[in-house]
Amino acid sequence: MATSPPHPSYPSGPSEGAPLTGPGTAGSLRHAHWWQRAWVRYGALSTLLAISGLVILALVREETGTEGFLVGLGLAVLPVPLLIAAFRWLDRVEPGPWRNLLFCFAWGACAAALIAIVANSFATRWIATATADPSSADTLGATVIAPVVEESAKAAAVLLVFLFRRRDFTGIVDGVVIAGVTATGFAFTENILYLGTAFGTDQLTGDTGVASVTAATFFVRIVMSPFAHPLFTVLTGIGFGVSALSADRRHLRRVAFPLGGLLLAMGMHAMWNGSSAFGEYGFFAVYAAFMVPIFGLLTWLVIWTRQRELKTVRAELPAYASAGWLTPAEPYALGSMRARRIARQYARRHVGRAAAREVARYEAYATSLAFLRHRARRGRAGPGFAVRERELLGQLWRRREVARPALDHAARITAPPVPVSAPPWPVYGVYGYGPQPTPYPAYNPYRS
Repeated sequence: MATSPPHPSYPSGPSEGAPLTGPGTAGSLRHAHWWQRAWVRYGALSTLLAISGLVILALVREETGTEGFLVGLGLAVLPVPLLIAAFRWLDRVEPGPWRNLLFCFAWGACAAALIAIVANSFATRWIATATADPSSADTLGATVIAPVVEESAKAAAVLLVFLFRRRDFTGIVDGVVIAGVTATGFAFTENILYLGTAFGTDQLTGDTGVASVTAATFFVRIVMSPFAHPLFTVLTGIGFGVSALSADRRHLRRVAFPLGGLLLAMGMHAMWNGSSAFGEYGFFAVYAAFMVPIFGLLTWLVIWTRQRELKTVRAELPAYASAGWLTPAEPYALGSMRARRIARQYARRHVGRAAAREVARYEAYATSLAFLRHRARRGRAGPGFAVRERELLGQLWRRREVARPALDHAARITAPPVPVSAPPWPVYGVYGYGPQPTPYPAYNPYRS
């Protein structure tokens, strides 16, 4: 096994003695102001989210009462683990850092929810005062004001990750995951408010059981439509994901796709909120005719995109295998989710949990490397390609001793068999009287 890393495949890194520039280098921080430092930005953002969380907590508790708040909290938290697990599963090909998901959930549950409550209340009261018709104000607020305000507030989190964590935002799946987790946080806070208010109503009327308002609210919001808010905001995330795939020089397209996704999200949200205006069965009609088909279509789109990402991994990594950075078997293993899982299990069984985590990191870095090369071949890698490529290759090289045996084992198990045609039997049963035997089958590194 090689003990020193080969040279990067393409392009080569900076020449010896060339100064490094870019985020995190001495040249970039020499003249940086204090507000440009990462810890200042992280501290300010954490403080903002903490204050928003305390304010939204106080507002919801005041609206529902302590008992209603606790009941709403206990019921609203039920779909959250399932939704987070679903989005995390979609992101398994190139897992993003947990801090991005934590930020998105906190933004949706705290900042976006606070913006929505304050803006919706203010707008509805202003319309009621201007028109002297509270009923029309509530309808207009639900079908026009709320979709615009709420989707814009949730889209702000997607925009922030897109701008400031660009390395982690590389395509449609990333947009779907970031938008979906943000909307999950928003729906969590909103469900606390709705379920807590319904419980307070039942306390006043004395209704209990299936006939209670709490049971009806739980059935509609938690059982039938836990994916409603994520579905709306995912449209915005897809717009940002397509923008991330566009070339940097196509400025109009990079702006138009996110705006188009946001407008679609607002339209879907408005139709969902206005379903009650379509008659007694308007909700079920909109649910069956629009929500379920669109949910199925988006699910298919995301899974298809995930399969394309795996094909990209299998197509791009052989260049690094030819250069000596990877073994011949690794590109296939890294392009199969089943092989990845087998590799982690092999490392855990033979070495330990720490080794399995190292293999998982190796898989993530290799996937990022494949995507980086894919973007470079399409002219979208940017000026920092060589530095980023060398960084990823270094991460792989440091983990090769643990990861390579596991991935080679997984490739041997999961690689498709190569058909072998046996040479025809000699005519008289003695070698030399029949036709010449066919050449031996080509060496297949995926089979032992």
